Formats: sequence, C-alpha cells, structure tokens
Amino acid sequence: MSAVSFQHISKSFVSAGRTVHALQDVSFDIGEGEFFGLLGPNGAGKTTLISILAGLARASKGTVRVQGHDVVSDYAAARRVLGVVPQELVFDPFFSVRETLRLQSAYFGLRRNDDWIDELLAHLGLSDKADANMRQLSGGMKRRVLVAQALVHRPPVIVLDEPTAGVDVELRQTLWQFIARLNKQGHAVLLTTHYLEEAEALCQRIGMLKQGQLVALDRTSALLARTASTMLRFKTDGALPPALADRARITGRIVQIPARDAAEVESVLATLRQAGCPVEDLEMGRADLEDVFLAIMHGRGAEASQEVHA
Repeated sequence: MSAVSFQHISKSFVSAGRTVHALQDVSFDIGEGEFFGLLGPNGAGKTTLISILAGLARASKGTVRVQGHDVVSDYAAARRVLGVVPQELVFDPFFSVRETLRLQSAYFGLRRNDDWIDELLAHLGLSDKADANMRQLSGGMKRRVLVAQALVHRPPVIVLDEPTAGVDVELRQTLWQFIARLNKQGHAVLLTTHYLEEAEALCQRIGMLKQGQLVALDRTSALLARTASTMLRFKTDGALPPALADRARITGRIVQIPARDAAEVESVLATLRQAGCPVEDLEMGRADLEDVFLAIMHGRGAEASQEVHA
C-alpha cells in the first residue's frame, strides 16, 4: 500500500468567464517511508494538489488516498494520518505556543501528549518560547510552531508546502535535521520547495509539474543523469554570442553552460574567444537539480521524463 496515491487528478474552475485547468490528469504514488519532492514554477498546481490531498479542495476528477483512506469518502481517517505544514502563517493570537499544541492534540483526541510536545519544542528550538503568546513570535518562530502543529499527532505522512520560504538558515537546518530523522523512522514526506538544493539533498524521488501537468517523475539520481554531467561556469562582463546565450543560465555576471564532454568544453571556449568575450574565474562542475529543472521546464530533454523508476 502506498503512503499517498494520486490517481488521474484534474481540477478545473471558471475565472472571468473562462475555464482554467489547474491540474490535468495527474497520477503518481508516494511509497511508505519515502521522501518525495514536488517541484514546479509558481502557478504549476502544487498547492492545489496539496489542498486536494488535505481535503481543503475537491478534485474535479480522480481520487486521492492516504494510506488507503479516500480523502473524500473517508476524510476523518485520511486526515488522522496526515500532517500538513501550509505556506501561510495561520495562527490563533489568543494562545501560548504550548496551549496551541495542546489544542491541536485535542483535535485528534490525544490526551497526556506533553512528552511529545516537549520533544517537538526541543527539536524545533521552541523550548524557551513555550509560554510565549503566538502574537509575540517572529515570523520564523511562528513557522516553527506550524511545523510542530502538523507533527503533534505523529502522522505517518508529512506534507511540507514551502516550509522554509523566507526563513533564516538556522531554521532551515533545524527543520531538515528533524524531518530527516522522522523520515528515517518511517514517516513518508511530501515536500514542495523553490530551494532546489534542498530537494536534491533530501528527496529520493521527484515529480515536476508544469501548467497543471506532470512532466517529470523519476528518482533524483536518474533526473540528474539525464542532463549534461558537466557545467562550465565563469564570470563575464561581455555579451555572449547568440549560439551560447540560448543555452546559458545567466545570474548577474555568472554564466553556466552545459557541456557533455571535453570536446564540447573546448568548443564553448573557442566560441567565447572568437567573440572576444572576456572570461574570469573559469571552473567546471557537476550539473545540479536546477539545471535539470530549467531544462525540463523549457522542454529540453523532457521527452523521457515521464518514465517512472522505483
């Protein structure tokens, strides 16, 4: 049995008199104990899919199951095995951190849950804020409480929707250490993030959404193997020749160009020399998930992206 199963999920709605297809026939499973990444640009349908999983929205077509429980017909059972950390900072301003977590425990019928609450507070760096009112917390601390709320009933399936967006490095490290520990203990994790280095480091398998469609689904290592194994990186103040500019990733003065072998590296350097383009800090490195993501989103090398590998 899968931890989560999305089968032929479509979601449409009418906006300004026209039909918008937020999701189109999306199907994939997440295994028990798997760390799965769901990636895509803004508006790709990631949060819509999570909202359907959490029972906050209904699919126009298709079914979603969490540990075998249908999220519509068996909503209560599905929700008990699911912990969701939303993007938005939603909190009750009238309670302290500990009171918030006790109240969340009560929603799931849990009594005498203080030992686990104390453990959550310790692992998320909230112990010294346990008696502070939620209104007194910084944005980063509030996000830590949202994570604790999602985990207070020890759900076997954890959903993290952009959990580190706009937060400091310390929280990111603390959160990932704790989530990785829970994953090793058997919890399945579904992560959406715009920090692709996080997804590359944490996720065993990745799905990519584009305009509501699943355009890639594979093991992280297999996705990385599909793009060029070498990236030529350098700085320049000059204009790249069109032949290179079309395939380059440019961030300020930093340019990255894929190169599959030594001959292609020499070809790129020769083209730069002929164009009189000055090069500084030249280095070669391994392609990363961002390179793969951009290639797939722009339709390069996506023809094999629908293959599924366990």
